[in-house]
Amino acid sequence: MTSGGYASGITTQGGSLNVSSGASVDKSTASAGYINIQSGASGTGNTVAGNQAQLNVLGGTLTSSTVIAGEFNVQNGGKANIVAVSGGVLKDDAATVTSATIGGSGSANIISGGVLSASTVTNGGVVNVDSTSKLSGETTISNGGQLILNGSAGNGSIVMEGASSLLTISGDTMPTNVISGLQNGGRIDLVNLKNVTMTQTTSNGIDFLGTDESGKTVDFHLNIPNANTIGYKIIADGHGGLYYEVCFLPGSMIRTVNGDIAVENLQIGDPIVAFDWKNNKDVVRSVVWAGKAHATVRPGLPADEAGYPVRVLKNAIADGVPYKDMLITPEHCLFFDGQFVPARMLVNGKSIFYDTSITSYDYYHVETEEHSVITADGMLTESYLDTGNRSSFHQEGTVISLRSTVRTWEHDAGAPLCVDRAFVEPLFHKLDARNNMIGSPCSSSANAELIVDPDLHLMTESGATIRPIRREGQRYSFMLPANISSVRIVSRASRPADVVGPFVDDRRMMGVAVADVHLVAANKKSLVTSHLQAVKPAGWHSTEWTDCAWTNGDAVLPLGDLTQSGMGILSLNIRAAGPYLKTDAKPLLTSIRSA
Repeated sequence: MTSGGYASGITTQGGSLNVSSGASVDKSTASAGYINIQSGASGTGNTVAGNQAQLNVLGGTLTSSTVIAGEFNVQNGGKANIVAVSGGVLKDDAATVTSATIGGSGSANIISGGVLSASTVTNGGVVNVDSTSKLSGETTISNGGQLILNGSAGNGSIVMEGASSLLTISGDTMPTNVISGLQNGGRIDLVNLKNVTMTQTTSNGIDFLGTDESGKTVDFHLNIPNANTIGYKIIADGHGGLYYEVCFLPGSMIRTVNGDIAVENLQIGDPIVAFDWKNNKDVVRSVVWAGKAHATVRPGLPADEAGYPVRVLKNAIADGVPYKDMLITPEHCLFFDGQFVPARMLVNGKSIFYDTSITSYDYYHVETEEHSVITADGMLTESYLDTGNRSSFHQEGTVISLRSTVRTWEHDAGAPLCVDRAFVEPLFHKLDARNNMIGSPCSSSANAELIVDPDLHLMTESGATIRPIRREGQRYSFMLPANISSVRIVSRASRPADVVGPFVDDRRMMGVAVADVHLVAANKKSLVTSHLQAVKPAGWHSTEWTDCAWTNGDAVLPLGDLTQSGMGILSLNIRAAGPYLKTDAKPLLTSIRSA
C-alpha cells in the first residue's frame, strides 16, 4: 500500500500487507501472515489474532492495537499507543510503547533500548525489560502480573497493586526506579542474591548486604520511600522477597514455661509451651528466631488486603478464650480441632472484626524449632512457619543464622491449614452465635446491601458503551457497529468472600458467568469461543468448566473480523450473575480507550 493509500477491515490469512509511508490501515486483523507498518505509516484499531501472525510496526505508528495471539513487534523507532495484550507476545525493540495493558497469557519483551511508558501488567501477564531498556512514567503491576527488570530501568516509577503482584529483579544491578504500593501478598524477588543479610531500612528505601551466585559480597539499595514505616521484609532463601506476613501485635501474651510473656519481650532461646495435639499434651519448644516490623494500613482496599489487624474480643471463642482482646493479622491462623484456620475467614463483624481504628502498628514473628501450636492470650494459635518470606531486616534478640531451607504447609506445618468451607462455615456460625453472650459493641456486616442486577453492558475499543437491546431470560443481545474487532464485557463484580461470607476462601472479583456466545452479521451466525479456551483473554477467570467462564467484571471478548461486513447482533448466554455488594469497587482491568 503506497503513500496516500487507506485500507480498513482487512484480514490477512497468509502473505504480507505492507503499509508504506503516508498510508494507513485501520481495524484490520492479522490471522496469519504479516501486516507491516513502515516508517511514516499509521493505523488504528488493528489486531493480531493468530499464532502464525505478526503485526510489525517498522518505524510507523499504531494506536489502539489488540494482541490475542501471535507477535506484535514494534521496532526501529516505531510507536504503539494503547495496546491490549491478552495473549501472544509484544516486542518493543528500540521503539516506544505507551499505555499498554499486558494480561492473561500475554507477555512483553522490552529490548535494545526500548521504552515502555505508562503501562500495566496484570492477571497473569509478564513483562521483561532488558538491561538496555527503560520504563517511563508509571508502570503498574497488579493482580497476578509480573515485571522482570534486568538493570537500572530508567527513571519511571513502579506501583505494585494487588495481593499477587510480583517484581523480579535479575542481575547484580539494582533498578533506581521508585517502588511503591507493595501490599499484603505482593513481593519483590531478588533472583541473584544468596544468604541475604539486611542492614537497615530508612525513609529512602532498603539497604542490605548479600552474596551473589558467585559468592561475591554485594551491597544493594531498593528505592522504596518510607520503607522504615511500612513494614517490608526480605526473604533469605537464595532469591529474595518483600512481604507483609502473619504475626502478632504488641501486647499478645505468649505462654512460656515461666508464665505468659508479651510477644515483644520474647528472646531467642526462651522456652515456649506448645501443644502436641496428636498426643494431647503440652511440650516445650525454644524460640529460634524473633522478628519485628511496622505496617501502615492502605485505606480504600478491602479490609483483609488493606492491612487492618483482626481483633478477637475477649471470650469470643469460648469462656476465657481469649482471656483478653487479641490482635493479629488477617492471615494468622487459629487452631480448632486439629486444623489451622486463617483469622480472616472467621471475621463476623461483631466478636471478630477488622479494627479500622488502628492504621499503623508494629507486628512480631515468633519461630520455634518446628512449626507449633502455641498459646497467645489463652487462645491456641500458630508459631511462625518460614515458607520463603522470613523478615531479616529487623531481628529481635540474639542474632542467629537463617535457615537455608524453605518450609511448606504440606510437609512442615504443625497442623493442617484448612480453608475448606465444609469445616470453616459451621465454625464461623458457632462463633458468630456467641456474640449475644459476650455483648460485642460492633455491628454485623452480614446485612450488607446486595444488588442482583449485573448492570451488564459492552464497551468498544474506542470507549463507547453499548447497552443490551433486549433480554430474553438469561440471554442478552447487543447491537454492534461494523468493524469491531473486540469488545469488553463489563458488569458489576464482587468477591464471594464478601457476598457469601468470609468462610468462602475465594477473594476473586466475580462479574458474570458467560456460556455460549453468538454473533449474527451479514446473515451469518458465528459461534464465539475465545473465552472457553484453555488460554483465555484478559479479564477471564480460569475454570474447570468447559462450557462457561466467569469474568472479573471487565473482560475482553475478541471478535476477529466477524463484523467487517457490517453491523451485527452479539448474543451472550449469562449462566450466572450476582448478587453483588452495592458498595463494591470498579472492575479490575484498566479501561482501554482510543486516543
